[in-house]
Amino acid sequence: MELYYYIAMAVIILQIAFLVQIYRNYHYGLSKYRRARTWYRPKTVLIIPCKGLEPSFDENITSFFNQDYENYLLWFVVADVSDPAYSQLQLLKDRLAQESKVTETRIFVAGPAKSCSQKLHNLLYCYQRIPDDIEVLAFADSDACVRSDWISHIVYPLHQAKYGAASGYRWFIPQRNNFASLTLSALNGKVAQLLGNSRFNQAWGGSMAIKVDIFRKVKLDEIWAKAVSDDLSLSYAVKKIGMKVAFVPACLVATYESTTWPRLFEFARRQFLITRVSSPKIWWFGLISCIYSILGLWGTAVMAVYVLTAQQTIPKDRIIFFVSVPIFFFASQLTRAIMRQKMVSKLLFENWSKIKIAAAVDIAFFWLWSILMLFFIVASAFGRTICWRGIRYKLISPTETIVVND
Repeated sequence: MELYYYIAMAVIILQIAFLVQIYRNYHYGLSKYRRARTWYRPKTVLIIPCKGLEPSFDENITSFFNQDYENYLLWFVVADVSDPAYSQLQLLKDRLAQESKVTETRIFVAGPAKSCSQKLHNLLYCYQRIPDDIEVLAFADSDACVRSDWISHIVYPLHQAKYGAASGYRWFIPQRNNFASLTLSALNGKVAQLLGNSRFNQAWGGSMAIKVDIFRKVKLDEIWAKAVSDDLSLSYAVKKIGMKVAFVPACLVATYESTTWPRLFEFARRQFLITRVSSPKIWWFGLISCIYSILGLWGTAVMAVYVLTAQQTIPKDRIIFFVSVPIFFFASQLTRAIMRQKMVSKLLFENWSKIKIAAAVDIAFFWLWSILMLFFIVASAFGRTICWRGIRYKLISPTETIVVND
């Protein structure tokens, strides 16, 4: 019992430190998202790779045309003209470009990828065609709906020399409130909650930006030419030269999604498998964190039950300690769930009516998410092949990818 006492004290201290960091992220998000970013306006090209028509495709693409930013180019890129996104983009361009502040709108056809993911092939195709006066490369996904000041915010941190890249993140908004879609939203929310004013930030490819000179300095074009992940490889390259990734709360974007359990499993395993190959330290951190959360709540609860039902006489103060540990973990994890939902109610306030049920489910089942996340992480520990948007890839290393089929 003495050993348990000291272990429990150590994990409680660690849990308090983690809760403090989560609160700092929460405070950082709420203090930054409404600030006006008007003076730093580098010439920017916004590149959006597209494949197929996601839910709310028209609404999402419209949000990129409606940027309150005078100095940007808007480039879309598909792999083939047969992609339904290509014809739809042509229609949207004809309808929206005239009333937009965008300087130039283009739709590129990149062709099939051979040595990297199709997304990276598309992005590099555009990068190779940027004008000499472009200062910033911004990237977004076609399944994201952004604020009108998104570009203003995503480029703003780049004026500081310590930041090599800037990034937002996604928040899944269920289009159907089935439990698989609600679970996706909650699990993603747990990850989003880890971002803040921290050196541990990772970029997310659906909402990120990097200066052209930094892109070239880290030779990201060479890295992307053989990789599968745009954001993890970018984060690694930027941090390798001693720079940071800035998290931009205003660039948390709404992603409207509905899923099923098989699709959720495929998505989660793919995300964690890419992380395991591209950034193993982050994968191990996720695995250990999940085990820690589960043992902290359920392991200590089992120990408390054992102490309460034990036949031998145990001092009252020890009984109180054993019972208080799982209660503390319960309260801590519940508090984190409430904080992340309160944060998103502010950052995505225009979507709050659509998130309310997902928020309630997240708070009610906060004790379940670490178990499910551990299941997905463990599933990603096996194999190196993924299927991403209909294309199969074998991940050899962070800088080597094989396209299994087209």
